[in-house]
Amino acid sequence: MSSDEELRRLRERRLLELQAQREREEELERQRREAEAAKQVLLRRILTPEARQRLTNIKMVRPEYAEQLELQLIQVAQSGRLKLPITDEMLKSLLAQLQAQQYREIKVRRR
Repeated sequence: MSSDEELRRLRERRLLELQAQREREEELERQRREAEAAKQVLLRRILTPEARQRLTNIKMVRPEYAEQLELQLIQVAQSGRLKLPITDEMLKSLLAQLQAQQYREIKVRRR
């Protein structure tokens, strides 16, 4: 086998590997977009427009916190623990409760 032929085979193999990797990444991105769309549909059903706007504002400032909050709201709504739709006032109350819980969890010990 000549070195040119070996080099060609290596290039072809590498090209196939790159194509397969790109296809996997595209599939993962498609699944992520579908999951996000499904989540947004659920949030539209369980939140009033004012509450959705507040959540959007939170997402602009603290995206990770908003992501966790969205998941918690969906779980609470699906479990039936809250009356739907969740209004802006209800959301503000939930946010205050969550913030109070976070402050209670912080403990400082001094010697």
